[in-house]
Amino acid sequence: MISLDNVSKAYGKQLLFMETSATVNRGEKVGLVGPNGAGKSTIFRMITGEEEPDGGNVVVERGVTIGYFSQDTGEMKGKTVLAATLDGAGQVSDLMAELKALETALADPERADEMEALIERFGDVQGRFDSLGGYALEGRAREILAGLGFDPDVVDDDVGKLSGGWKMRVALARILVMRPDLLLLDEPSNHLDIESIIWLEDFLRAYEGALVMTTHDRELMNRIVTKIIEIDGGELTTFSGNYDFYEEQRRIRDREAQAQFDRQQAMLKKEHEFIARFKARASHAAQVQSRIKKLDKIDKLEPPRRRKAQSFDFKQPPRAGDEIVKLSDVSKGWGKKHVYDHFALLVRRKERWCVMGENGAGKSTLLKLVAGAAEPDSGTVTLGPSVKMGYFAQHAMDVLDPSRTVYQTLESAFPLATVGTLRALAGCFGFSGDDVEKPCSVLSGGEKARLVLALMLFDPPNFLVLDEPTNHLDMATKEMLVSALAQFDGAMLFVSHDRAFLAALSNRVLELSSTEHGGPRVYGGGYLEYVAASGHEAPGLRALTRTA
Repeated sequence: MISLDNVSKAYGKQLLFMETSATVNRGEKVGLVGPNGAGKSTIFRMITGEEEPDGGNVVVERGVTIGYFSQDTGEMKGKTVLAATLDGAGQVSDLMAELKALETALADPERADEMEALIERFGDVQGRFDSLGGYALEGRAREILAGLGFDPDVVDDDVGKLSGGWKMRVALARILVMRPDLLLLDEPSNHLDIESIIWLEDFLRAYEGALVMTTHDRELMNRIVTKIIEIDGGELTTFSGNYDFYEEQRRIRDREAQAQFDRQQAMLKKEHEFIARFKARASHAAQVQSRIKKLDKIDKLEPPRRRKAQSFDFKQPPRAGDEIVKLSDVSKGWGKKHVYDHFALLVRRKERWCVMGENGAGKSTLLKLVAGAAEPDSGTVTLGPSVKMGYFAQHAMDVLDPSRTVYQTLESAFPLATVGTLRALAGCFGFSGDDVEKPCSVLSGGEKARLVLALMLFDPPNFLVLDEPTNHLDMATKEMLVSALAQFDGAMLFVSHDRAFLAALSNRVLELSSTEHGGPRVYGGGYLEYVAASGHEAPGLRALTRTA
């Protein structure tokens, strides 16, 4: 279906691919993996024809339709959310727009003299629209939009009113409604909540076409793909299986490569020692020459590339009292929306609460109340003695000084730390080499989030309040963060859409829902126990139609 044959590609002095090959067959679900900057998006652009390889060929089977979702949504305004979504359907979308224009014209008394021609045209367009499955398509588009979290009343509103994250969902819906032979999805889960991620997972698993995707969501990758194509050092290597299987096979391959290299080095050392010892003895001249010729013919193995695992030993926080934060009889609303009514919660030392709930259930509101970023309408929020709190939210990124570089920001916060320590800290959060000299003014939202997390965790508080801390983090950084927080001795209250993060760190679950559905529920174990006890991976799944 898709073949990359001896492909080479470079940008200036940066070599991405060197005479490397891979294939994608019909119906395959493929995960494309590799470090940032390895060339994953370049692969997508070469498949779509946006870029050409410097050498080799990218062959797309004739007649194959391709849908490509990237992080660039383009301009979106002047259409409804539904119409923008149906743009992905090509001709059907044009016919729908014409039908609506004709309906308006037919209702216009000033065009009464055109009525016969308008009716004839309406019949022609309607027939063509119906034959192409247009009416079923609109229903499917609405189901996809519902699965991605859109309320019905938003679907017919102007797409231009949406935030950037919700426009990304529209762009994703547009590709899904297209139903191409091949889906290319570049980080499709970045702006989705957990309910929408699980819906997308079901959709893609049932999808009959082929799929190539990148994602930082380990669980999503594991549950969908059956093949991994790894980009590493300019080469494409194919592994059968999901992401966990790929990681295990890669570890085995790396161990075998290291063992093979070590054996050859030991043999070479032995031969060189023999040559050095006997090269001056006439009695061993023939043997020495024989071994020199033998060494000249040996293909010398390159030292295996070592993947540096990101790790950092974060300091333990000061000990707090047994009661970290207590909410008593709290009520809170925003305008006419009532979020909490006589709500109570107690977080104790070493408890790690993950907060679950549908959109609008009050997850971020709870974190704001606890952090002091919002005040309750009634009731009290009380921090315990000796509690030092760290609060991560999207607005936390606004405190960064745009004129300072990444390194200057860390140095200003921790003036007594050594250069090596600060560079190690920056590296853990994805700022390696010259990246530490980037001014904060040019950092992306994800880079700013990583820098704020680094500032928070180097000198950690004993109570962490985290609102979606893993957004935009790659898998390696997430694994480092999970590893560091697993050793964290304080309390946590957090919201996350990453199931691996939830499962690894939570030991208490608070499920929020509207008061008319019984109010909040507390589960005494972590996320995995919550799933087993509740029968669902996220509360909002009960309200969604799960469709392919």
